[in-house]
Amino acid sequence: MPLIVVLDDVRSLHNVGSVFRSSDAFRVKSIYLCGITATPPNAEIHKTALGAEDSVDWQYFPTTEEAIEQLKANGYYVYSVEQVEGSTKLQTLSQQVAPITSEQTSEKRYAVVLGNEVKGVKQSVVDLSDNCLEIPQFGTKHSLNVSVTAGIVIWEFAHALLLE
Repeated sequence: MPLIVVLDDVRSLHNVGSVFRSSDAFRVKSIYLCGITATPPNAEIHKTALGAEDSVDWQYFPTTEEAIEQLKANGYYVYSVEQVEGSTKLQTLSQQVAPITSEQTSEKRYAVVLGNEVKGVKQSVVDLSDNCLEIPQFGTKHSLNVSVTAGIVIWEFAHALLLE
């Protein structure tokens, strides 16, 4: 799937491992691990990744901004998942991305940035992004665990790109 997942200073090794596992399930192209985000090999990541850290390509970047600049230079459309004014509701994603048919590959490539468990996606990263996606929520916390968010967003990209 023409999607790269970018982790912006994700501190929990459990979350990193879970993102690897979800990325493997939907054949995400790569995961970019940025800033304080831990990298494989790591026993704590392996506990939740269950080996997916070996089947999903990954790269480390000292800053998320460097990762975004490289992605944009390579033609990626970058979404940050963040609750900001003017964000796009996730359920409308299929109206923005073109599905891949069996006869063709997608000319468009996408990246999705997931932020720190407490602080979210850094404002400097939001500013570099082409758009922001928001998962509508109805509870009082207006917050989801980053690995849960990753699973929801990756599924929505798979649905829009591969299953439409």
